[in-house]
Amino acid sequence: MDNETPPPAEVLNRLLAKCNQETYPSKQLSLAIKNSSFHLSIWEESTGKLVGFVRATSDYGLNANLWNFVAEPSPRQKQFLAVLAYRALEILKRTMPGCSISVSAPAIAVEALKENGFLIDPGGIRAMGLHLR
Repeated sequence: MDNETPPPAEVLNRLLAKCNQETYPSKQLSLAIKNSSFHLSIWEESTGKLVGFVRATSDYGLNANLWNFVAEPSPRQKQFLAVLAYRALEILKRTMPGCSISVSAPAIAVEALKENGFLIDPGGIRAMGLHLR
């Protein structure tokens, strides 16, 4: 797992596309990663391929958000998601205690999030978003 060097935007966009998630213009995605509080990447050692990613943003007061929470579809996908969730929460609890945490994640990630203490909204709201263009 790597939290030092962010993946190039093109590489992350390929992973997002494989996971049927929205992709972004490279410049915009690079800026989002640069302005994140932290990011975590899982790289496959034998091939050097990016297989998992998550990034966090925060106002360092009340709120923290996890974005682009994905892992490549494979037999180990759920395991990668669980590792990313565990490590991201560990960092958030240590560096931003007391922040409310929101997550933008695909349905496949719900199990990993629940295992790490996330409560699914009892009202059934899974995600909210507004695209401004």
